[in-house]
Amino acid sequence: MRRTAVVTAGTGGIGLETALGLAATGLAVTVVGRDGQRGAGAVERINATAPAHPARFLAADLASLDAVRALAARITADGPLTVLVNNVGAMFPDRRDSVDGIEATFAVNHLSPYLLTELLLPALRAGAPSRVVNVTSGATGLAKRVFDAVEPPGGYYGFHWYGRAKLANLAYALELAARLDGTGVSVFAADPGGAATGMTDGTLRDPRIVSPGLRLLWPLVRRKFERSTSGPASVAARSSVFAATDDSLAGRTGLVIGPGVRPVAAYRPAADPRIAEAVRRLSERLAPAVAG
Repeated sequence: MRRTAVVTAGTGGIGLETALGLAATGLAVTVVGRDGQRGAGAVERINATAPAHPARFLAADLASLDAVRALAARITADGPLTVLVNNVGAMFPDRRDSVDGIEATFAVNHLSPYLLTELLLPALRAGAPSRVVNVTSGATGLAKRVFDAVEPPGGYYGFHWYGRAKLANLAYALELAARLDGTGVSVFAADPGGAATGMTDGTLRDPRIVSPGLRLLWPLVRRKFERSTSGPASVAARSSVFAATDDSLAGRTGLVIGPGVRPVAAYRPAADPRIAEAVRRLSERLAPAVAG
């Protein structure tokens, strides 16, 4: 059986480097993105490495839940799936809504990968042993841990809201790992550390992305963060590639792979069953899926 992989936001940065790494292991890679020109460039770059299987591009705006559903149907029609890397992520300096009327940070960073994963569970089970990798972030440490609604109380601060959406997605990954234990589908989170990517360019220089109490310190914190995000995307992708393919993880699940490309302790609130339950209820209400 041909081994297949899907990488969301795979047309540039960490996603493209992840796709290159997966293709090098013999996986038939599909990269997902919004821009057809970038998608064609990503496929050309992957295929230039003479992979065992040619890469392909699927266009989808993952801020749209209908687009996620259509993408899942297209992938499912192809048959069993070996690896799903939920690499999509976005941080916004100003509050905005998705096409579905849902706050965009939460929609892109959590609801999109949540819904795509749930819809692809039948394909992942058919492709077992298979793996799901959710890309996480150290920004979870600045997150409000309240998930009664899409938006936490208080004003909009992009960095905190990004961290909260990533916390929701990490809690979901750990819950899903426990739910699927014994099915042949393993679930991991991968922390890339930092890299110079389009998502961080410019956004971090806007002090509005943090709460007023942090703004005086933000230039110092930002410079430290920018130093940590100045490395190449190829290095940042290692944790995702390791989580998706390394033989040492066979039969294991529910681990966080850190920037050092080894398992690390999960951020404690993400393993809190109360947070996981709140995230589950909110996700099911906002993005109902036919779970496999």
